[in-house]
Amino acid sequence: MKKKAEWPRRLRSQEWYGGTSRDVIYHRGWLKNQGYPHDLFDGRPVIGILNTWSDMTPCNGHLRELAEKVKAGVWEAGGFPLEVPVFSASENTFRPTAMMYRNLAALAVEEAIRGQPMDGCVLLVGCDKTTPSLIMGAASCDLPSIVVTGGPMLNGYFRGERVGSGTHLWKFSEMVKAGEMTQAEFLEAEASMSRSSGTCNTMGTASTMASMAEALGMALSGNAAIPGVDSRRKVMAQLTGRRIVQMVKDDLKPSEIMTKQAFENAIRTNAAIGGSTNAVIHLLAIAGRVGIDLSLDDWDRCGRDVPTIVNLMPSGKYLMEEFFYAGGLPVVLKRLGEAGLLHKDALTVSGETVWDEVKDVVNWNEDVILPAEKALTASGGIVVLRGNLAPKGAVLKPSAASPHLLVHKGRAVVFEDIDDYKAKINDDNLDIDETCIMVMKNCGPKGYPGMAEVGNMGLPPKVLKKGILDMVRISDARMSGTAYGTVVLHTSPEAAVGGPLAVVKNGDMIELDVPNRRLHLDISEEELARRLAKWQPNHDLPTSGYAFLHQQHVEGADTGADLDFLKGCRGNAVGKDSH
Repeated sequence: MKKKAEWPRRLRSQEWYGGTSRDVIYHRGWLKNQGYPHDLFDGRPVIGILNTWSDMTPCNGHLRELAEKVKAGVWEAGGFPLEVPVFSASENTFRPTAMMYRNLAALAVEEAIRGQPMDGCVLLVGCDKTTPSLIMGAASCDLPSIVVTGGPMLNGYFRGERVGSGTHLWKFSEMVKAGEMTQAEFLEAEASMSRSSGTCNTMGTASTMASMAEALGMALSGNAAIPGVDSRRKVMAQLTGRRIVQMVKDDLKPSEIMTKQAFENAIRTNAAIGGSTNAVIHLLAIAGRVGIDLSLDDWDRCGRDVPTIVNLMPSGKYLMEEFFYAGGLPVVLKRLGEAGLLHKDALTVSGETVWDEVKDVVNWNEDVILPAEKALTASGGIVVLRGNLAPKGAVLKPSAASPHLLVHKGRAVVFEDIDDYKAKINDDNLDIDETCIMVMKNCGPKGYPGMAEVGNMGLPPKVLKKGILDMVRISDARMSGTAYGTVVLHTSPEAAVGGPLAVVKNGDMIELDVPNRRLHLDISEEELARRLAKWQPNHDLPTSGYAFLHQQHVEGADTGADLDFLKGCRGNAVGKDSH
């Protein structure tokens, strides 16, 4: 257990607010225009509440209300809360993709912390990229930090059927193309998809990353699943505000919580919950910020034999509301611990071990959180595939895939990019059937740019009308955590940098062998070398702005798609005062 720091002691914020010099009066005096009494600057912990609220980030639209609860908790514990707006990368608003701005948000958060008088931080997050970006920024600064998420939406219902946000968007869209649903019915269903404040109510990326924050030990136990409009979400926010003050006094930092053991716990948790493939990229990036050696091999090693026991869409049938009522993530962590799949002594933001937090919890619904013998998938996790088509790896989510396609050989039908796919996919003359393998290029970190969630390519109408709902799909793109299918993603190196994916041709045979972790382009080594030698990039390069910076410095999906100059630069130095 960590030894607590001496208290009282002089905190970082006193570099701005403590004393009588001209510079201190400059900093302190201006803040007093908000009506703060002088004794608030007496050395008590100054807590930055980093809020990703935005009207253009609907998943986080209720976070201002939660921020007030966090403030109440900070005040109660003797701290001084100051709310700070930070970059909010909305999944459903940003173009070309929110993923391109995850790193920009992380950089902005890092500098907001480093450049301002905070002793500790509450990371107020929700929408997909807001959670990893704020954890990445906080990890780089390594000040005491704690996560509180906005929580998922309530269940949606349409004509008596549960509607999972995202999951049913993909399902209903395919039904329209297959002639099984009218456009008018699709529009009617839209109203049922997002019926309350909060993030996606499926085990999509937002709920996955909330679970990852809790599994890493960066959020209070039970945080991940409380619905956004449940009063207990407000209680969690207030308790988080109380806790961060004590974390500052104890000097409990992210680097002491996010250890290699914590990341292994998170990887196994992701397998157990049937979490999003996006967790791979985000955890790799977060690990890079704290200097932890985490790789795709760790994902396969730790997650390979973990059963998927959470029966939630897109893998199962329930939604986050039922998951919370069943006991939420603490029950999953307890199950992992009982199975010998949890590092029980991993430290959490509570100051206690993860096992101390979960050992006494109860599962209230064994149809939602299943016994291991009734698991959705006996070997869940994220499968890491390698071969001549993916020398640096590719990933697949078996709990969302069709078992009969996990070993498959088929003829490649190639789309050079997303525009090529959109131009061809609805053409009845497209030479494709359900035995083929759909291949899309130039959708990776550099190629899209930003690596959009387009990997779960919709099937051609001519195949859907035959009643076929799944085909093998391969790309260097990502897939929404709410999506499903036998979809190979994050193929590395990506096509835009001349990876083997770039030279796949129509008619090539491709072999997918998930049990043996193999992804193979069925051509000779000599032919592959000839094609690669002739390859030339064919996508436009940005010439200015953040897009240019991103293009020049983003790394591959296999290492987390972070900016190369932001990894391993942990520290919290106070900048020079210019006044």
